[in-house]
Amino acid sequence: MQILRIILTLIFVIDCIALTAVVLMQEGKQQGLGSIAGVADTYWGRNKGRSMEGGLVKATTIMAVLFFVLAAVLNINF
Repeated sequence: MQILRIILTLIFVIDCIALTAVVLMQEGKQQGLGSIAGVADTYWGRNKGRSMEGGLVKATTIMAVLFFVLAAVLNINF
């Protein structure tokens, strides 16, 4: 059981480092007056899921969920 805890802790540490790196690589979400006029609905706005930024958002979501699940599992005393 101790080996499983060590493996989960290593995965947790790697996830923390990767999550930090992915969040820092993302662009800022600055929305100025252009979002009011509807400029955000351009080609790049509609196809954001296929871009690198969209991939970073998906990776952030997956790693954040993994972070919370591992934190909860590692908090259980087994």
